[in-house]
Amino acid sequence: MKNHAPMVTLLLLVVLTAGGCSQKHEAENRENTPVAVVKGTTLETVKRAALPDTLEVVGTVRARTSAVVSARIPGSVRLLPVREGDRVRKGQLLARLDAQENQAAAAAATAGIDEARRALDEAFSRKKLADATFARYQNLLSEQAVSRQEFDSRQTDKDLAGQGVARAEARLTQAREGSRAATAMAGYSQIVAPISGIITSRQAELGATVFLAQPLFTVESEGNYQLELAVPESLMTRIKPGAAVQVTLDSLPGSFAAKISEIVPTTDPASRTFTAKIIIARKGLKSGMFGRAAIDLGLNANGITLPGKAVVEHGALTSLWVLDKDNIARMRIVRTGKTVGERVEILSGLSDGERVVVGGLEKISEGVKVE
Repeated sequence: MKNHAPMVTLLLLVVLTAGGCSQKHEAENRENTPVAVVKGTTLETVKRAALPDTLEVVGTVRARTSAVVSARIPGSVRLLPVREGDRVRKGQLLARLDAQENQAAAAAATAGIDEARRALDEAFSRKKLADATFARYQNLLSEQAVSRQEFDSRQTDKDLAGQGVARAEARLTQAREGSRAATAMAGYSQIVAPISGIITSRQAELGATVFLAQPLFTVESEGNYQLELAVPESLMTRIKPGAAVQVTLDSLPGSFAAKISEIVPTTDPASRTFTAKIIIARKGLKSGMFGRAAIDLGLNANGITLPGKAVVEHGALTSLWVLDKDNIARMRIVRTGKTVGERVEILSGLSDGERVVVGGLEKISEGVKVE
């Protein structure tokens, strides 16, 4: 057989030499390709500065004064002259219950007073007679006209008559107290407004049977509202009464400045938040309105902001055009924070001294040179 090894080796050397030359030429071509140059852009150098640190939280408008009106006795609703949204005055009738048992008890208690009063009159009459008899027997005893035993018997009658008066007086007092209690219970059939305001909830229905302590109405005082905010518990030590806030209500136009009036010093274990309250006085407020508040937490000394127009959104990603040392534009993914006026806070992705394209972004693409 012939030995072809020298020929194969020679062919491999030729192929490798040709490939190396080709790669060298491609690299030279890339180096010689002119870089696109753009002009007319605006740059900004990254500088850290003190920024206002704010916390945005949400909350609900609630009346500062409200009352839940519940049934104090069981019964059926016989009169229901009000409905949700009605304005009522303190003491105004909201409902009347048909509580016949309580009314019968009040009538019986009144009759009991009359009976106890008659019993007391009879006890006084017996005491008066016993006192007179005792006085007469006292004189007869001094004249030795009656025996000592007869005198002692009259004295016992006198003492018993006095005790009878005391018992009758006690029964009358008890009857009066029972009558007052029964009358009060009967009066509970009249359900009245405890405060002046507006009825925001009515759970009672005409003809329905209600039970003891069953909520029937909610009455809220008008013109006296507060926004209750749910604040993360981690910020409890940073937020104090008097802190400045900017409030926005979805149902009303514009925003307004206010201050935190109260901090509730307990945390909800489910949401891990505490409640901060803001007193608000604006027309058109209603309980249940949704609101937002930006709470001033002071200054952040290491903040970076750039014009919002410099930020480029790519779906879920946010980027900026940053120049390298050769003025070549490179896309940089960053994480943004809150908006401060027309500027956006940059939380990560930039360093001090870097240059960012903030104007003329439509001219920029990856790898272009900026002059």
